[in-house]
Amino acid sequence: MSGRAVEVSDLHKTLGTHHALRGLDLHVDAGRVLGLLGPNGAGKTTTVRILSTLLAADRGSVRVAGFDVRTEADEVRRRIGLTGQYAAVDELLTGRQNLELIGNLQHLRRADSRARARELIDQFGLQDAADRPASGYSGGMRRRLDLAASLVARPSVLFIDEPTTGLDPASRIQLWATVRTLVDDGVTVLLTTQYLEEADELADTIVVMRDGRAVADGTPAQLKASLGGNQLVVTLVRPEDCVRVAQLLQPFGTLVPDIDERRSVVTIEVTDALTTLEAASRALRDQAVEVRTLLVRPPSLDEVFLHLTGDQTVEPAAVTTAAP
Repeated sequence: MSGRAVEVSDLHKTLGTHHALRGLDLHVDAGRVLGLLGPNGAGKTTTVRILSTLLAADRGSVRVAGFDVRTEADEVRRRIGLTGQYAAVDELLTGRQNLELIGNLQHLRRADSRARARELIDQFGLQDAADRPASGYSGGMRRRLDLAASLVARPSVLFIDEPTTGLDPASRIQLWATVRTLVDDGVTVLLTTQYLEEADELADTIVVMRDGRAVADGTPAQLKASLGGNQLVVTLVRPEDCVRVAQLLQPFGTLVPDIDERRSVVTIEVTDALTTLEAASRALRDQAVEVRTLLVRPPSLDEVFLHLTGDQTVEPAAVTTAAP
């Protein structure tokens, strides 16, 4: 498949009295990863449910794998895989039996179902647990089994709704590697996530949603660049020094410094990163300011998210470097 794997235009959906989607537009090129970012209630899961034919839109045009989800739903279902927010596995069955059952439901021949189950068990590293009941699986193993089940029919488009919610860091990294392998094999992926690091790691393009609309889109690098230049970040030993340091750094920046006394951090946008870092370091030493870390970094995806959605529950990721 080439061209556009997913095309969405002017998508609207009301759930009760809530306007879940308000004219959403997006597209995913074949063989690429689109990340949908947004706070709770932004419309991410509603979008996935409509794209996967589980929910009818009120208005708008949606095509997946070249087919209209409203008038050609069966053709869409033959070409997609879906992994929801929570692992949908039968706990009474073994991992192998879960996969073979999906193959049977997909009308594969029994021998083909068994062969595909073996293939996926090997691909997802479930060999040691394949013949144990899924009730004894860890969260990461259940998530891998659920993702494997969505691939039994070899879909060309895969929808993954918050793939690593509740997983430990090791399981999350393992699942990321699996998604990258799928994309290398030509699968198109649309994933929703609230983990900004996850979108940064996996997505070729990101759409940021708020109140049922797309408020920004682009590559991770483009979204970060939209906030402006590099930032000088000073983490202080004493929070009471923040105001004094902000005044000290004002001449080095292009905007008024941002002060976060709770975290003892002062941030200011700069243009010439190297020159500014050296000059600021000298000025802080001359004023005997106790500095924990001093660094220059580009804007983070966390800050893009905060800027576009106003979701104050997300904090920029901590970065450390040597003090001046």
